[in-house]
Amino acid sequence: MCSDHGPHCIPLPQLSDESVIEILDFLRDVTADFEGRYFGQIHRYYEDRSQHNIVLDNPGVNIGDPPF
Repeated sequence: MCSDHGPHCIPLPQLSDESVIEILDFLRDVTADFEGRYFGQIHRYYEDRSQHNIVLDNPGVNIGDPPF
């Protein structure tokens, strides 16, 4: 699975095909519930950090001026 054994490498056990699908379905359900519950906050977070807002909030950038 993980070849570098770094901090993002979590050793996982061997699982049956059925177990893998059950866990995957569970994770998808939890993720969907989480996104549904916190959609407004998630959307606001990404909207605040979108490239569109970053460029518009920078008064030193002339949007009409080509980069080259």
